[in-house]
Amino acid sequence: MTSPLGFTLVQLRYFLVAAERGSMTEASQELHIAQSAVSTAVYHLERDLQVQLFIRRRGRGLTLTPAGERLRQQARDLLARAREVEREARGDGGNLTGPVTVGCFVTLAPYYLPPLFSECTRRHPGIQIDVVEGETDDLVRALTAGHLDFALTYGLGLSAEPELRAETIALAPAYVIVPAGHPLAGRDSVDLAELSAEPLVLLDLPHSRDYFHSLVAATGTAPDVRYRTRSYETVRSLVARGLGYSVLNQRPVTSQTYGGGEVAELRLRDGGPPLEVKIAAVDGMTQTARARAVMDLLREIAGP
Repeated sequence: MTSPLGFTLVQLRYFLVAAERGSMTEASQELHIAQSAVSTAVYHLERDLQVQLFIRRRGRGLTLTPAGERLRQQARDLLARAREVEREARGDGGNLTGPVTVGCFVTLAPYYLPPLFSECTRRHPGIQIDVVEGETDDLVRALTAGHLDFALTYGLGLSAEPELRAETIALAPAYVIVPAGHPLAGRDSVDLAELSAEPLVLLDLPHSRDYFHSLVAATGTAPDVRYRTRSYETVRSLVARGLGYSVLNQRPVTSQTYGGGEVAELRLRDGGPPLEVKIAAVDGMTQTARARAVMDLLREIAGP
């Protein structure tokens, strides 16, 4: 038989409001209860958990300790789940409402976010999707800090993160782009070795740059990186200008670039295994019903 919990949902709620307000007085005003009730609830929560949650300084309000920071995110998750249990028990669990914070790798955003927003608005109008765009390391930090429900990203750099679990939802093979007037532009496919004498326009993002370097190095040649940019579309525009070739993974539906130029896409015969597009989350974290619904939409969008 399991032992009873040493704290209550009410204590967690009072703690969470105090943490967000940074003041017992302001928390009591928001909760419409006496300040002593908030202070007592937080005191008993600290005693039951045997941790200090706040640093209290007269005249300067409340500052969360590291243990308090961790509990704040856990309390949010637990209270959100408790509200879902209540709604489902009452029979209104089908109406999903509330925020879902999604991290998205910058180059995946134009491909996945528009259909995600569209489908979510159609099927779950009560869900508000908040997006944090970034690179892999940014998203990993935000996940482990509890700032995201989950992230959509490439698998690059995730294997070294034991705190995360990741599910592959799509594969993105590498391909080459060259200017539309390039001698190879009429071909269906190419070996990277055929471009070894030409400059490489590099998508210069952490992990991505190492991945692209490794593809060229596998041909036995050193890449001649003439231009670097962190912008996916700037890579395409530079190539369209005849300044080199590049290797990418996501394929736009048009060959036109922002600058009015045009590129040709060539299948890469020696491109190695495709990149995996993954949904990543903190291992062991219980997702809310609305977060699970958004994940399901991403799986549909990524599907064949």
